[in-house]
Amino acid sequence: MMQPKVGLALGSGGARGFAHIGVLKALHEARIPIHLIAGSSMGALVGSLYCIGHKPDEMIKMAKMFRRKYYIDYTVPRMGFVSGHKVKQLMHALTHGKRIEELDIPLSIIATDLLKGEKVVLKEGPVSDAVRASIAVPGIFVPHQIGEKLLVDGSVIDRVPVSVLQEMGADIVIAVDISHIKENPEMNTIFDVILQSIDIMQKELVKTSEISSDVLIRPKVQKFSSSAFTQIDEMIAIGEEETKSKIKDIKSALRNWRKQNGEQT
Repeated sequence: MMQPKVGLALGSGGARGFAHIGVLKALHEARIPIHLIAGSSMGALVGSLYCIGHKPDEMIKMAKMFRRKYYIDYTVPRMGFVSGHKVKQLMHALTHGKRIEELDIPLSIIATDLLKGEKVVLKEGPVSDAVRASIAVPGIFVPHQIGEKLLVDGSVIDRVPVSVLQEMGADIVIAVDISHIKENPEMNTIFDVILQSIDIMQKELVKTSEISSDVLIRPKVQKFSSSAFTQIDEMIAIGEEETKSKIKDIKSALRNWRKQNGEQT
């Protein structure tokens, strides 16, 4: 039987991105095949771990061990407060030093070219380099140089990369949007100011994913700060539950695709 290529777009959202693990867990348990992934920022990080072959249960264990000291390395501010060397080393270890083109599931990682103001879709090269570029929140992380490009966070230009999946050949697109504006948040540090500002700027752009995706999953993680890597279990659980509520919609989209392509359900 002819089967559609299912693509998963994992959006950015800082620490709220742990909800993506719950999404993957629910899809895995429902036996929904994922043939392609496109990720922006934290979505790129989580997506790369899945594409390399880590199962959701393994990813949950990794997430619980996630601590700032493992990935934050402060530097004298010039183009950012965090050098990013630690997170690149961590990703190199977790992805076994592999290149994007070697992964089990085709992956595209989104970054933003700071010099040209363009979207960059990374489909080859070391996974750790691409993820490091995609999570480089402007003003927090030092931009990452790849070739002649000076790259920053993918969310600046494409927060939920649905169009990239379509270019990759996806027949069915599942989009995961974890972007939320936290109202009346505590503003204690420059990190809070920058991340809240980016959330606000992206509020309108992310709406396009509702139009172009077949199924939109929106885990209710607005109460969590995008800069606080705590309450990870709760964020994963919310991602899982929200996805379970969409399984019928996903299976319906798969059936409709088969019908339209002349196959019996």
